[in-house]
Amino acid sequence: MIVGVGIDVVDIDRFARRLQETPRLGPRLFTDEELGLRPESLAARFAAKEALAKALGAPVGLSWTDAWVVRDSTGRPHLRTQGTVRARADELGVAHLHVSLSHDAGVASAVVVAEGTD
Repeated sequence: MIVGVGIDVVDIDRFARRLQETPRLGPRLFTDEELGLRPESLAARFAAKEALAKALGAPVGLSWTDAWVVRDSTGRPHLRTQGTVRARADELGVAHLHVSLSHDAGVASAVVVAEGTD
């Protein structure tokens, strides 16, 4: 059963400029591991976090660093959650999160599907 779906797009150059102009923004949005990534990867991960929030109903109070993207041995992305994001997912009965990331032509995008149990 699908609990929610979210999608987001991010202009990579604009996002990279924002991160440079506001040094405190990066640590508020990303985990330490994520902060070392290239701008296009950061933009895609931010899009994933936004898409995840939308899939969870966009409640107030989610912490950006309570969700992050990891890659498995084949390079496939997966979402990991804790704290505020995990609590909201549990509240909605989310059993699995599916994520797809892309970046091309100056734009990063992500789609998240929150799947519940039957």
